[in-house]
Amino acid sequence: MKILDRYILITFLRTFFSVFIIFMFIFVLQGVWLYIAELAGKDLDVSVTAKFILYYMPKLIPLVVPLTILLSSIMVFGNFAENYEFAAMKSTGISLQRAMRSLSVFIVGLGIACFFFANNVIPWGEYNFYNLRRNIAKVKPALAIAEGQFNEIGDINIKVEKKTGDRGQFLESVVIHDKNTSKNGNYKVIVSEKGELKSSINSNVLQLELINGNYYEEIVNKDRQKNVNRPHAKSYFDSYIINVDLEILNNEDLDEKNYKGRHSMLNIDQLTYTIDSLEDRRKEDHKVLSKTLFNRTTYNALNSNFEPIKKDTLYAGEILDLFDTSKKVQILNLASNSASSTNQIIDSNKKNFESKAIWLNKHIIALHDKFVLAFACIILFFVGAPLGALIRKGGIGLPMVIAIVLFLTYHFFGIFAKNSAEKGTFSPIIGSWLSTAVMLPLSVYLTSRATNDKGAFEIETILNPLKKLFRIKSKALEESNLELEKNSEAFKTLQEYDNDKLINVIKNYRDFDYTVEYKNSAISILSLRGVTKQELKLAGNLTDQNYIETIRLKNEYEEDSKLALILYVIALIFMIPGRILENNKFPTEGNVLFIIGIVIFIIFIMALIKSFARHSDLYKHLGENKSMNAVLFLLLGLPLYFVFYFIQKIQITKLLKSNTK
Repeated sequence: MKILDRYILITFLRTFFSVFIIFMFIFVLQGVWLYIAELAGKDLDVSVTAKFILYYMPKLIPLVVPLTILLSSIMVFGNFAENYEFAAMKSTGISLQRAMRSLSVFIVGLGIACFFFANNVIPWGEYNFYNLRRNIAKVKPALAIAEGQFNEIGDINIKVEKKTGDRGQFLESVVIHDKNTSKNGNYKVIVSEKGELKSSINSNVLQLELINGNYYEEIVNKDRQKNVNRPHAKSYFDSYIINVDLEILNNEDLDEKNYKGRHSMLNIDQLTYTIDSLEDRRKEDHKVLSKTLFNRTTYNALNSNFEPIKKDTLYAGEILDLFDTSKKVQILNLASNSASSTNQIIDSNKKNFESKAIWLNKHIIALHDKFVLAFACIILFFVGAPLGALIRKGGIGLPMVIAIVLFLTYHFFGIFAKNSAEKGTFSPIIGSWLSTAVMLPLSVYLTSRATNDKGAFEIETILNPLKKLFRIKSKALEESNLELEKNSEAFKTLQEYDNDKLINVIKNYRDFDYTVEYKNSAISILSLRGVTKQELKLAGNLTDQNYIETIRLKNEYEEDSKLALILYVIALIFMIPGRILENNKFPTEGNVLFIIGIVIFIIFIMALIKSFARHSDLYKHLGENKSMNAVLFLLLGLPLYFVFYFIQKIQITKLLKSNTK
């Protein structure tokens, strides 16, 4: 391996593993927060908690690895370009593809490793993670209930003041709200002095025995007049037993009949076998349904029950006219009953077929996801590496922003496509590959642009017409047209100054807390006295280039950020009503509005990236290093940009005031 290849590979690996550890830590914390109700305050051993995290980590790889590759490649190649290392390479005849050669081999190897990881380790982690949660609930049933708070378990809400015993099985001061699935509200309340949790390791039933208590239940009648006197029932008991199904503690798996057969727990061979079996069952179900529907029509018995008045093979009139009135009534009643029965059968089987179709689609998506992960690693590298070379910025700020935006776009397409594919909107194969397919042309485009030393995007060709459309005008850098009124006291005072004092005003007007109108008026007065603007420049009295550059960067940021805000609002105006219409039985209109909103949102992301780059240049020009701005951008930029916009506007105003004093 040559020295250059070794240097690039080592630099990338350092960044890659650092970013990987950080992202893995963040996502693990997010997972712990997600399952905090099962972990916090439940006396779990350290080893059990460690296993919980260990089994949870493999499912994070499809998220963490592609994001790490994208961010690392942008950071590393951005650093190379920012420090002119790429320029040095190109001067010796080394192209971008040559510089990426060693990393390309590594990324391909990483993609293959991710494929085997997805095929073997992730199913192992899913299987053990599910069973660990299940076994925690079965072996330690007291863990399902925390002290001093209501805990929802199936159809009951239970609260206990204190737990004792070696397994926390003895309860004191028990309050239970027993929910009714047919009506909303807590109509049944059970209170007892003591309770005991009983269960067997081999049983999925948690038995709760309540001792010395009472219960109260409101009786609600369909006739509202009978509820005026508030009828109720109450009783006292010495012992009362409640059985709770422990399967409900695994919220994600309530519909699973066999926990060993979940699609996320299977490898490629098992998924292929299961998919074939599910497809065969679906075909068999269709045959059974079609046979049932045919039998319900009683088609074979029609000729034996009804004889026409006349038999004519060439008859072309109404068929019912061949029968007398009584037979017509019987035929119509039979047809009506048959149609009604057929509709009932179809409706009763519709949900069953839909659930089976979703289950099959999930298995197909899980099968293709194992291949998608490998290709995603490679494609996202060829998105990040040339993009880093094009933006010429390393570090954490702008590269992280761009990486997060790109990955969120990639992830959003993936989630949207998979959810739609599960419901049968389109093929589950397309749903699995859509997000990666979207990134493929982007990787080819960026690699081509970086190879030819061209800009990443010609964003101005899209944004400038929109600025004109929304009448976002560029501000003049020096606002040279603004002067004091001729009859004002301030202008008369300037006229009384001699030339040296007027030149001092021009050079140091901000130190005197003067506005730009004072400066321009002083220049105008000197011009009338024969001192031209060119002479002032040659004498070094108009060397305010740093201020002019600051104002230029500020104006450019304001233009792009204002455009981003307008596009953000318009995107929400289309996307939110689109979702509302789709959920209210207007799918076509809703999808059209939502897709238009997505297109506008993508343009908003372009304007957002451009405005953030301007913002970064402004802070860099003023010598400010605000790493928290990147954090604020990530937290508020996409979901709450209108908040981020005004926060940044206030910060920039304060910063300019402090730098111009």
